[in-house]
Amino acid sequence: MSILSQLRSPAFRDGLGIGVAVGAAGLAFGTAAVAAGLSPAQSVFLSLFMFTGASQFALVGVISGGGSLAAGALGALLLGARNTLYGLRLTEVLGWRGAKRALAAHGVIDETTAMTLAQPDRESARLAFVTTYAVLGSFWVAFTLLGALATERVSDIDAFGLDAVGPAIFLGLLWPRLRDEGGRTRLIALLGAGVALATTPILPPGVPVLLAASAGLIALFGPEPRVPGPVDANSPVSGRNEEVGS
Repeated sequence: MSILSQLRSPAFRDGLGIGVAVGAAGLAFGTAAVAAGLSPAQSVFLSLFMFTGASQFALVGVISGGGSLAAGALGALLLGARNTLYGLRLTEVLGWRGAKRALAAHGVIDETTAMTLAQPDRESARLAFVTTYAVLGSFWVAFTLLGALATERVSDIDAFGLDAVGPAIFLGLLWPRLRDEGGRTRLIALLGAGVALATTPILPPGVPVLLAASAGLIALFGPEPRVPGPVDANSPVSGRNEEVGS
């Protein structure tokens, strides 16, 4: 596929759109991070190296609530663990090895996974992944810096209610997914919320979030949901009938 064809393809167009739209939410993270007490440099460091929005918001949410860094980091780690499962699926779909796989591992998040698995073939899947990763990552870091610097200039952060930005954005990202998923996902969400609400008044900040994560154990019971992908078992790009690309 030529460069011009790639620029005109749905994989590139959709990846570009998702990258810009979601990357701009880095503005909210930069705001929330500085409101929680982080410096602009620390905020950008998290966006650049951690690069998973839900975990980043969880970390600064615990810190802003007075919780320990250890509790915030553990909660962020639990939320980010799902990316490991995404990576196992994308390894087969993308077929990269060596340095390419190591670099791609950093970009395995919800948006890049969804865009990649929606493609009909390996070439389109790779293009969708790279486009979404590059655009979203660039915008996420740039807007994090913008939000952090702007918030640092505000003399009285509490007067603007900026401490509520992180939770509001987090809920905004979560709600559409709950509407689209099945009943078991909603049950996990409601149970986790119930555990968090019940334990917040009696436990230190950060601990209720960790306990709420135990609701995810429900996913271990019942049939495993089918994960969509761009190839079927007999497709050449599945890796069975052709040499895996490097």
